[in-house]
Parts: sequence; structure tokens; C-alpha cells
Amino acid sequence: MLPPVKKNRVITQLPKCFSRSAALHTKDSFHPQVRAVCQVQKPGSISFNIAKVIVVGDVAVGKTCLISRFCKGEFDKNYKATIGVDFEMERFEVLGVPFSLQLWDTAGQERFKCIASTYYRGAQAIIVVFDLSSTTSLAHARQWLEDSMRENDPSSVLLFLVGTKKDLSSPDQLEKIEREAIRLSEEIKAEYWAVSAKSGDGVRDLFFRVASLTFEANVLSELEKNGSKPYGDIIRITDNIDNSDNPKRKSNCC
Repeated sequence: MLPPVKKNRVITQLPKCFSRSAALHTKDSFHPQVRAVCQVQKPGSISFNIAKVIVVGDVAVGKTCLISRFCKGEFDKNYKATIGVDFEMERFEVLGVPFSLQLWDTAGQERFKCIASTYYRGAQAIIVVFDLSSTTSLAHARQWLEDSMRENDPSSVLLFLVGTKKDLSSPDQLEKIEREAIRLSEEIKAEYWAVSAKSGDGVRDLFFRVASLTFEANVLSELEKNGSKPYGDIIRITDNIDNSDNPKRKSNCC
């Protein structure tokens, strides 16, 4: 029996985007059909809905620190490169429905790319991370996206372009690189965010947004597949993760 979802992981309203000029959509609330489904849920008809989220980007851009700040409320300034893949599960309650994000923290080092790429398949969201103080890491973001999309259906994946280390960028530098990042996010149809894992600025809002949009996409997908089926029967166990990924444990393959 799993414990209740923590109070600070309950989502009742659609979180706002970071920038309306670079958002997946700018609606202020969940889709009406999604709200309707959640309101007429039958007792026992709802179980865990799971979305797989892969986090990719250059080495040392702060992928692990980003996930650690959200999941554990910690920031470790002593950098340790991820070997292969690490895994975290974060539980939410969205509109009264239990929902979980599987967060796959992939290695950025070239020698581990072939290992990490085996875990890309079946993602419902891809977070491409770059360093706001490094234009090189932003330039590499497109390639990371292309690599991760080879294993996924472009029409069913939500994309997020996330700049980290916001606290290290001067105002002028931040303004310049953000212009480039927003331009890229518009081009690749991703939602842009700028955060700081060190201070925590924007991190909670980012992951709440990811959880909300993937939840909404999952429910709408179920509605489309079930057609005229009664709303109360729509939400059910939806585990779209391939069992070969073995998400029950962390993986540090090498």
C-alpha cells in the first residue's frame, strides 16, 4: 500500500508557462474534457498513471542537480558525472487523480551516449537541458533532441528546452542567450524555461508544468482511443513504459 501523495505535490490548477512567447500552449486551465473525466471518476477505476520523462543535454549542464533539487530539495555543488542513466520516480495528484513522473537522468558524456540512448524509447516528454552561461551547450541542444527523437513518435512527445544555472548569468548575458533559446524553442516546438538548481528558482514550477501537461496529454489520448466510452471508465492504469527499461531501480550501467 503506497502512502498518500505529499501535500506539496497536489495540482488543482494548470501551472503557468514560463514565457507565453515560447509555450506549448498558453491556456489558463486544463482542457474541459480532462476536468470532466476527473470529476466523474468511479471509485476504484483510477490507479497510477505514469509518464516517462527523459532529461538530456551536454555533460555538466546541471541535469542531475535539476532533478535532485526537485525530488530531494537538495543541491550538491560537488559535481559527479552520471554514468549511463539514473532514475527517479515522483508522485503527484492532478485534479484528484494519482499520477507519476518517471524522470530519467541520462549521461551527457560522449562515451556513455550509446548506453543512455537505449533508455530514450517510450518517452512522453523530453527535457533538453543547456547551461545559460554556455552558448555551446545551447548549440548542442538540437542534436540532443534529434538523438532522443529517433526512439520516439514526434507527434506524441512534449518537448521542453530548459536553461539551467540562471544564477550564474549576468543580466546582459541572460538576455542574449534567452533570445537565442526562445528562437530555438519556437523552431523545435518546445516550451522554454530558465531555472536555477542552486537557488531552486523555477524548478518546482517547471516540473509541475511537465506533470500537468503530460497528465493532460495522457487523458486526452485515452479519450481519443475510447471514443464514446463513459467518462468514468476512461481513467485507468496507463503504464506506457516498456518493461525492458526496468524502471523499478536506478541504472548506472557502464
